[in-house]
Amino acid sequence: MTFIDLRSDTVTLPTETMRKAISSAALGDDVFGEDPTINRLETMTAERLGKEAALLVASGTMGNITCVLTHCARGEEVILGDSSHIFLNEAGGMSALGGIFPHTIPNQPDGTLLPEDIETAIRAENIHFPRTRLIALENTHNRCYGAPLTPEYTAAAVALAKRHGLLLHLDGARIFNAALALDVDVRELTRGCDSINVCLSKGLAAPVGSLICGSREFIARARRTRKMLGGGMRQAGIIAAAGIVALESMVDRLAEDHENARRLAEGIAGIEGLATDPLRVRTNILYVDLVDRRFSDDEFLRRLAEKGVRFSHTGPARFRMLTHYGIGKAEIDTALIALQSVMQGCY
Repeated sequence: MTFIDLRSDTVTLPTETMRKAISSAALGDDVFGEDPTINRLETMTAERLGKEAALLVASGTMGNITCVLTHCARGEEVILGDSSHIFLNEAGGMSALGGIFPHTIPNQPDGTLLPEDIETAIRAENIHFPRTRLIALENTHNRCYGAPLTPEYTAAAVALAKRHGLLLHLDGARIFNAALALDVDVRELTRGCDSINVCLSKGLAAPVGSLICGSREFIARARRTRKMLGGGMRQAGIIAAAGIVALESMVDRLAEDHENARRLAEGIAGIEGLATDPLRVRTNILYVDLVDRRFSDDEFLRRLAEKGVRFSHTGPARFRMLTHYGIGKAEIDTALIALQSVMQGCY
C-alpha cells in the first residue's frame, strides 16, 4: 500500500535534482576542511541567515546539542520552554552529555516565552545555584501548531539576553517556514542570535543534514564539539550537494505546505468527533484531538492506517499531522475522505 504519510516532514524523499547532485558532487575530507561542496553549502547558509560562518552536522538534534555544549560548561543552566524540542525530544542530551541543567518555563500558545518568566528564571549569583548561561527559543514551534515567532519578539528576547549578559540559541529547524509565514527575510528572525540550528531534511526535502550558524569564533569552537560527538564526517559532500539544491530550489515551495495544512485543518474541523483549530495553522503543522472516545487512540491510528493514512500520536487523544513535499491537494482530499469514513463508522 502507498501511504499518505503525515507523521512528519522528515519523511520527504529527495528530488531528482538532488539525486543527480549527490552523484556528481565534488568531494574531499571535511575534517581537514577540504570538501568543496560542504564549504560551499556552509558559506551559502551563513550568508542566507546573516551570520559569519556555518557548520554541517548530521541532524537537528546534533545541531542543538553542539550549540548548547559549545555555549555552556558543566553545571551551567539553559532557560527554555517546557514544550521545546530540545527539552522533550532530544534524549536529555544537554544533561547526559554536558552536565547542563534545563530550566523550563511555560511556552505560550504562540510558542513564545514570556519576558517576565525568563527574567524570573535567571539565577542570581549564588554558590547554591547553577549559573544561567543561555536562553533557547524555537522557531517555528513544533508543539505549538508550528507557530512562527516574529522578528519583534526575537529582537526583544535578544535584547533581554544581552541585558543580562546571556547568550541566545535559536532552534530554527523550520526557520524558513517561519519566514514565509510572516513574509519577512529570514535574517530578520536570526538577527542577534548567538547560534542558530536549521534543518535541511524536513520541508526542504534533503535526505539528511542540518547546519548551525554563528560567529567565526563560535563555529571554530563548535567544530571541536562536533568532533567530540562523533560528527566529524569525511566525504560528506554527498550530503551537502542535496542541501545546496534544497536552499536554491525548495524554500519558496514551503508555501504550498502551509496552504495544504490549512486545507487539511479546515476539513478536519468539519468532521464530527474530531477537533482542531484552523486559525492556529500558520505553517505546516497541525494537531488533532479525538473527542469521540468510542475507540482507543491505537484503534484510531490502526483504522486510518488500513485506509492508507499515517500520522503521529503525541499524547492522550492527541495527534500531529504535517504537510510536506510529496503531499499535494489530492493527497489532502484523500486523507480527509479517510478520516470522515473512519469517524462515520463510530456512529
